[in-house]
Amino acid sequence: MGENLDDTMKNGSGNGGNSRTGADPGNGEGCLTENNLKRRIRELEERGVVIPDPGQVYIAPDVDPARIRPESVLWPGTRLTGKRTFVGSRAQIGTEGPAVISDTVIGPDAEVASGFLSGSTLLPHAKAGANSHYRAGTLLEEHASTAHCVGLKQSILMYGVTCGSLINFCDILITGGRSRKEHTEVGSGFIHFNYTPWGDSGDKATPSLIGNVTEGVFLDQPRIFLGGMSGMVGPQSVGFGAMTIAGQVVRKPVAEETMHGETGVRMSRGWSAAEARPSEGHCRRVTEMNIEFLTQLYALGQWYLQVRLKRSRLKGDEELTAVLEGAVETVCDCVAERLKRYNSFAKEWGLSPLPGNAADVADDGPGSVPDWKPELDHDQWIRGLSEAEKAGLHDWIAGYAEKVRRGLAG
Repeated sequence: MGENLDDTMKNGSGNGGNSRTGADPGNGEGCLTENNLKRRIRELEERGVVIPDPGQVYIAPDVDPARIRPESVLWPGTRLTGKRTFVGSRAQIGTEGPAVISDTVIGPDAEVASGFLSGSTLLPHAKAGANSHYRAGTLLEEHASTAHCVGLKQSILMYGVTCGSLINFCDILITGGRSRKEHTEVGSGFIHFNYTPWGDSGDKATPSLIGNVTEGVFLDQPRIFLGGMSGMVGPQSVGFGAMTIAGQVVRKPVAEETMHGETGVRMSRGWSAAEARPSEGHCRRVTEMNIEFLTQLYALGQWYLQVRLKRSRLKGDEELTAVLEGAVETVCDCVAERLKRYNSFAKEWGLSPLPGNAADVADDGPGSVPDWKPELDHDQWIRGLSEAEKAGLHDWIAGYAEKVRRGLAG
């Protein structure tokens, strides 16, 4: 029997878990003293971690030194906290200013220019720009990047996705594109509106899918472009190959291979949040989008468990395995958050809750096992798959997603 995402959510992925930040209040090795801090930094340097100015780097007592890999670079102003924190080989922290890394997994060759990252995961070669603000549930895959002043929470940027500056995303998954050059891009000044104010306290049952997982993981879909100085009202969907023009608020689904623009809404009428109630059509749309968003999250988690971790373990790459396990943890966080938010919405408006065990279905992984070629980087391997191998993987992940979708829909 293959691994299961629900089991992972129950048991943890075994590499740091979802521990929380905080210095050990006890004495001895866990006590925060100047001598202990200097000793910890000296030990890291002796293991090959590059620290150009040790006097301007802080390593909390709860950070496991073994999870800070040789050849990583901790520039002045770096602060590391949390048992989950991991910094991979040749990763650079604080290249453009102070950086706080809390319970966050940073893959090899990734970069954090500056800012605050908590409860997040960056795969190899991902980049967080200056003044980044990443919170729980943030995942950047290989070569995904954000420019300066980008806030992310419960958001997943898949391979190569590029975000401009001054962007705020929460509860969104973005994919699409075929390479680092032909990538999905979000223009500067874009906001995903993920909060609806009606009811007792409003709701966040508002996730949006830009592309999807079951097609996007194969790196063969047209890129998507979201024009800058814009917003999107969740829950929403945008198809592969679509383009939304700059300077608008997207309020409707965008079909594949479509240039989309919407005129502004003009209105002035009475309003009371306490008396407002979503229509039946709105409730149906919210339910459908949450089911699909969860389906894609579960599919992504299973892709990591059955494909990506399989290849890293075959290669014997312990470092990459640790980073991918961090990605699974982040996906699990996103699943838990999405169930919580939707079921809160459902309870308030008399809808059926979504089950928490929808992904607890039999799955042995791909039925037709491809040549794993663990010596290749993941993107090289994907692009080198034969048509038969790709079809077999696609049938498996799409079939798994359909089983999850049916389980969620009841």
